[in-house]
Amino acid sequence: MKDKLLGIDAGNTLIKAALYDLNGNELASAGLSTKSITPATGYNERDMDEFYQAVCYTVKEVIQAAGINSEEIACISLTGHGKGLYLWGKDNAPAYNGILSTDTRADSYIKEWYSAGLNRIVYPSTMQSILVSQPCVLLRWMKDNKPDVYRNIKWVFEAKDYIRFRLTGEAYAEITDYSGTSLMNLPSRKFDPFLFEQFGIPEMLDCMPPVRDSFDICGYITKEAAQLTGLCEGTPVAGGMFDIDSSALAMNIADESSICVIAGTWSINEYISKTPVTDGSVAMNSIYCLPDYYLIEESSPTSAGNLEWFVKNILDTDYSIKGKSIYKYVDSLVNSISSDDCDLFFLPHIYGNSINPSARGAFIGLSSKHTKAHMLRAIFEGIVFNHYFHIERLLSSRDKPKSMRLAGGAANSAVWVQMFADVIGLPTEVVRINELGTLGCAVNAAVACGLYENINAAIENMTHAPLLIEPNMETHNAYKAKYLKYKQIVQLLDPLWDL
Repeated sequence: MKDKLLGIDAGNTLIKAALYDLNGNELASAGLSTKSITPATGYNERDMDEFYQAVCYTVKEVIQAAGINSEEIACISLTGHGKGLYLWGKDNAPAYNGILSTDTRADSYIKEWYSAGLNRIVYPSTMQSILVSQPCVLLRWMKDNKPDVYRNIKWVFEAKDYIRFRLTGEAYAEITDYSGTSLMNLPSRKFDPFLFEQFGIPEMLDCMPPVRDSFDICGYITKEAAQLTGLCEGTPVAGGMFDIDSSALAMNIADESSICVIAGTWSINEYISKTPVTDGSVAMNSIYCLPDYYLIEESSPTSAGNLEWFVKNILDTDYSIKGKSIYKYVDSLVNSISSDDCDLFFLPHIYGNSINPSARGAFIGLSSKHTKAHMLRAIFEGIVFNHYFHIERLLSSRDKPKSMRLAGGAANSAVWVQMFADVIGLPTEVVRINELGTLGCAVNAAVACGLYENINAAIENMTHAPLLIEPNMETHNAYKAKYLKYKQIVQLLDPLWDL
């Protein structure tokens, strides 16, 4: 019986695949890390053939782990990191390495364009800030710095659209991903020649694949892909969606009542609305996967990835070899210091921030009295404060939500979850799902192939009730002064990063 659904999540470094039944139960999952290539400062790339082979390997692994016949898989859907650039050449091969969303090589273009006011010219069409890793910037960089590559471009892909192309042989631009490229007119939902002209890349308009919706079937597994993956030739593949959409879908973000916070490598903060926010108060509007909705987003690479860096490089990771979880150890250290007793601040900018890509992480106020416990508490608080910075911007454009839904690595820490609730001051619904992205894909696939009549029915049956954590409002009020000081530190240091 064809009642299994396969989700593929093509992240910046980690490829994940998972199989689900029609109740959203995970039957098996598999993952594989891919190598990143850093040929120069600010460059973050991957080999595109290796990337595809890693996806094929992961899919084969998950089918074997589930112990099913691949004929049982009704539909496949994909998600992946947004932004970045994956180019397919006229010679029917990758035209360049894939460029990841953490790439900052084109920072000089951003500074030049903002200084010239280009951001204000294109905003009425794009409804979003121009970001350093968006295709509009990277294509211009390619034109100026790699003209031979630029002339060879046949298709401009986002990460998951490239993988779908390799699996099916059909080139499409799924709308949620491409609506975040600054190359699409959001009101018309079409690529806009005016934008390509403004960015100095008019030739690229003809290299954009045809636009499709998330729930469209965008091809079928080819014979070659079937041999590499263990999938059945002819299995349908849905359009899929931007990873922030698939995660929101898995968290049951289907109306405007809640905001969605994902504390993973990136700080993702978002809500959906039938009306875009066009006063410039938020960084990004994009098309959401549900009909008639926009996704209003604030994000930056400033979340739990900073803790992961600290654990890997500073903490005694031998602790985990002793049979205990390093992250439970971290929680115990954070819990041993109260916020009142921690006068140390941490700026979670190890990988930059959304305001200034040149910003870097820092401990502020470090002295001989401070211990690992103080440093870890400062990291926890700094990451939450930076989420709150984004959330404040989101809340300036809407009524107060009834709750905040929290997922990602931080959702696995009871200490951290309570800190999120207390700092932000909202009831916090904790979504603890192993793989948000692949579950969102499974929901998408179930609707695309007709196993559920509509998205609401699929969400109701395939997503799970969250755990509710109430904020301590006394603690929330105490955090206000500390958060204000955090913002002042960030603002004072900002001019120094470019010296």
